[in-house]
Amino acid sequence: MTQGMKVTKGTREWADFNVNCLLGCHNNCRYCYAKLMAKRFRRATDETWPTMRIRQNIVMQKFRRFPGRVMFPSTHDIVDVPEAKEACFDTIRGLLNSNNEVLITTKPAASIIREIDRLFSAFKSKIQFRFTITSRDDRLLRFWEPNAPLFEERMESLKYASRKKYKTSVSIEPFLDMEPEVLVAAVAPYCTESIWLGKMNYIACHPHDLANTKQYYEAVRSNYTVERLASIFERLSPISKIRFKDSIIFRLQRHGYFDEEDRQRRVYRE
Repeated sequence: MTQGMKVTKGTREWADFNVNCLLGCHNNCRYCYAKLMAKRFRRATDETWPTMRIRQNIVMQKFRRFPGRVMFPSTHDIVDVPEAKEACFDTIRGLLNSNNEVLITTKPAASIIREIDRLFSAFKSKIQFRFTITSRDDRLLRFWEPNAPLFEERMESLKYASRKKYKTSVSIEPFLDMEPEVLVAAVAPYCTESIWLGKMNYIACHPHDLANTKQYYEAVRSNYTVERLASIFERLSPISKIRFKDSIIFRLQRHGYFDEEDRQRRVYRE
């Protein structure tokens, strides 16, 4: 829905609260902001980040009923690593047992989505899935999101959740394809809710990169020029399910594509 005059950023574009029960993430995405912050504050290193540590105080917590939607997780994923997976399921169970509306965000593994359905189908009305699907090109996924599921498995998960009548949505953030319209068309039939498009906010600068990695960074930078973002915005904004992340809206505004009144009409929150 359209937000009034209040500007939202980060996870507040999607939910009022967020909960995380792990430190680190097996996916080890190259653009991960949570990893960057963990390294900055010396909570993790490049080597330790993929080995997830369970935050037992969160898992064992008796959750209150939050006055608004809760996103889980926001700084890690739900992956098929036994102890980490069970910690995530225990956290989801605690949130749902306290009658919370839960937005489950994940680069979905099919086995995980089937198990969530098996465990929590009685809470279906309280769950919305938001699956991150950033590209149809497995070559790009293997580079940017090295341990995450590939495109077909993520699509299988989306189709499964849709078939089981869950509320479903997709995050194409960061979009990695030159023409994100093709991906939007692929996921749209299986989304009951919104499709979010965002750019990469942390693009590492590695002047010493080897030739076979440098090309990926250069391709992303060229894909996020103001002119390309404006062109993508104009082509996709007429689609009713499409939502653009603030990272795109604000950049276009800074370059004069919107005035303040127009920008306020284009900032979204669910």
